[in-house]
Amino acid sequence: MKKKLVIFGTGDLAQLAHCYFSAESMYEVVAFTVNKEYIKEDKFEDKPLIAFEQIANNYPSSKFDMFIAVGYNKMNANREKIYGLAKVLGYTLATYISPKCSYLSNELPGENTFIFEDNTIQPFVKIGNNVILWSGNHIGHHSVIDDHNFISSHVVISGHCHIKPNCFLGVNATIGNNVVIENYCLIGAGAVITASTEPHGIYVPPKTVKLSKKSTEVNF
Repeated sequence: MKKKLVIFGTGDLAQLAHCYFSAESMYEVVAFTVNKEYIKEDKFEDKPLIAFEQIANNYPSSKFDMFIAVGYNKMNANREKIYGLAKVLGYTLATYISPKCSYLSNELPGENTFIFEDNTIQPFVKIGNNVILWSGNHIGHHSVIDDHNFISSHVVISGHCHIKPNCFLGVNATIGNNVVIENYCLIGAGAVITASTEPHGIYVPPKTVKLSKKSTEVNF
């Protein structure tokens, strides 16, 4: 028998989590929840949509698990806050690892972590709680990803790296060996980081520029 799961959220991540959990997990999604002020309809994805303020009465933690499907706004602080509130209510927070992920570490990830398809997790990697790993990333051996992080697609984290809490790593970012990404760092899409960062830093590469010529004027 599948475990019963309530998903917090009604955005894209919640819709995707519903899809993935339903197709390839031990869970059956039975309801969604958000804060009362954001409820405009009584259903989402054809499931009941319940105010979070009432969720423990309708879907108690003794019988239902929860997944917090909130994105990276405010450096993951929004997701971290709801994660903490759900823990206070006693919920076990579900983790999803895609069967299409190469998970080679003996260390299992923490709670409320979602690992999409085509990730490569090498041996001795440690992944904390409340982490989102979008599709196609490489997490190198002996690296540590702390709690409340968001790693977007096709990021390369080399060996012996440490990603501290509440960071965002953009698409195609590259982190060199033995680099520490300090807490609350925003690493922009395509950035190459070869030295450890400072807390609360924003690191972005030079922007692509538009040339004055038209594409039809160039021979290649």
